[in-house]
Amino acid sequence: MKSVYHRLVMVIFVFVLTGAIFFYAREYSASPDVKTYTKTLTIDVFDSLANHQGIQSGWFAKIVLDKFNMKLNIIAPNITGGGDTMYQTRTAAGELGDLIICNGNNSYLRELVAAGLVMDMSGLLQDKPIMQYELAIRALNDPVSDTAIYAVPSEICLKNCLEHSENEEPIYGPYLRYDLYTSIGSPRMDTLEDLLPVLKKMQEVSPVSEAGNPVYGFSLFKDWDGNMMNAAKQPACFYGYEEYGFVLYKVDGSDYQDILDENSIYQRILKFYFDANQMGLLDPDSLNQNYTDVYNKCATGDVLFSCWPWLGKSAYNTDARTEQGYGFMLVPIEDMQIMLKGCLPLGDAGKVIAIGSNAEDPERLAAFIDWLYSPEGIYANSAQPVTGTAGPEGLTWEMTDKGPALTDFGISALSNENPAVPDEWGGGTWNAGISRLNFSSISLIDTAPNGYPYFYTLWDSYKNPDPPALDLIWQEDMQAKNSLDYLMKHGKYLVCPGINYQTDGESSEIATLRSQCRSIITDYSWKMVFARNEDTFYALQKEMQNAAASLGYDQVLEEDLRNATAQNELRAEAVALLSE
Repeated sequence: MKSVYHRLVMVIFVFVLTGAIFFYAREYSASPDVKTYTKTLTIDVFDSLANHQGIQSGWFAKIVLDKFNMKLNIIAPNITGGGDTMYQTRTAAGELGDLIICNGNNSYLRELVAAGLVMDMSGLLQDKPIMQYELAIRALNDPVSDTAIYAVPSEICLKNCLEHSENEEPIYGPYLRYDLYTSIGSPRMDTLEDLLPVLKKMQEVSPVSEAGNPVYGFSLFKDWDGNMMNAAKQPACFYGYEEYGFVLYKVDGSDYQDILDENSIYQRILKFYFDANQMGLLDPDSLNQNYTDVYNKCATGDVLFSCWPWLGKSAYNTDARTEQGYGFMLVPIEDMQIMLKGCLPLGDAGKVIAIGSNAEDPERLAAFIDWLYSPEGIYANSAQPVTGTAGPEGLTWEMTDKGPALTDFGISALSNENPAVPDEWGGGTWNAGISRLNFSSISLIDTAPNGYPYFYTLWDSYKNPDPPALDLIWQEDMQAKNSLDYLMKHGKYLVCPGINYQTDGESSEIATLRSQCRSIITDYSWKMVFARNEDTFYALQKEMQNAAASLGYDQVLEEDLRNATAQNELRAEAVALLSE
């Protein structure tokens, strides 16, 4: 682990140079030049973040084919259910993919390099526009090599690490079908548990969706489970908690919790979902569906609650619905302190992109990576309603004398109307063509070379002088312009400073113990949520605690607590430096 002195020097280094990076990036931010490639390549993209598997289709596929004569075959562990198992299997076989999107934290990148699975890109990226982010790239790679570039971090931002990186909607939050919530009198909710009777009344008002399906308060999926059940971790973010291994800790350093402690917020949320299931509020398909299944259910009104705006709101809130006053909106819980992610001047080492060592045309893949970090690539790759970019210029938006503005097609596409894409842009529907990489190269709160944020919802042209009925009702009720404005006015947020924390990685013994324990924790968590009765719930809780303990859980927990504490200390140092 880095010494306190070393960590302090790194923090100072980051903040002294942030201003220099800012101006450097503004001066040299042109899109990369792309040469003609004669041979069509289909490349395997091992993507631990993807929620779709197979060949990329539609308008994004056409852009990639036109620019690079390349097709993307996405291999998604989230879809296959393999998760870490698929990663370990492919790693052991010596072949992850041609392009690799995965965790680069701590020992992960070092292991990929030691196994010869990733390529040194330093010569390939030299003199390319992506090197405007050299400080972030070097910070990721220096612990592995003084000269090589094996991976590039995601979410690089050229703003202060104490500034939040979110637009008008937080990444996490309690989003409800607001039309149904107001129809039952907009009851006050003091705690998370108060959601349940509210959702039950909403379900009683609307028991069947417009698609003719039963309506549930919650619809969950297992795709993103890791050290714990992901669905149980997400509501903890409503209270300022973040995850480090088997620890949930408040990002202000005020609390550190063992997730297996019976009084932890993790156990509280498992009981919350158990109670929801007992009340008939939990979709029984949750055990067997994936993220895409849940998204589709939100789109047809089968679900009443979403932990994220980019699920419920993005899927359901079409222009036609919001004009009638229907849709998902943030509904406050009185004791919430929603975690807002701070900007990451050095990027996110937990999500990186690399070139596989056996790739057929590494020069072309390097050019593609470079493009993903260019303005053109950012606009195209991060297109998404509510929390993304507008998409490709010329199709969804255009530059006017008053700044960037959505085209009629863009308004339709970003309002969930899923319009047909013109043939010259690849045909098919808009939704079918959205990038499936699920990889954000640059923080979208950052400013593009045209002087405007990548987030289209922050454009002057998007600030609708005549908002739909749903927004007007919510704004009047909340006395706020948008969700973020509400959180700021009422102090219901905690910013997690955007500081990377790296260790030398964990020992093989700890890694083995962690793998065994996480399997026990996730399996038992789902069993507890769907337990027959309360006695069974608590019996399963005890079994989970005992089984994990017998596998060395306490040994792993001790290391996670040490690292979570050190990470918050590093953040505190950053806060202190910026406060001087």
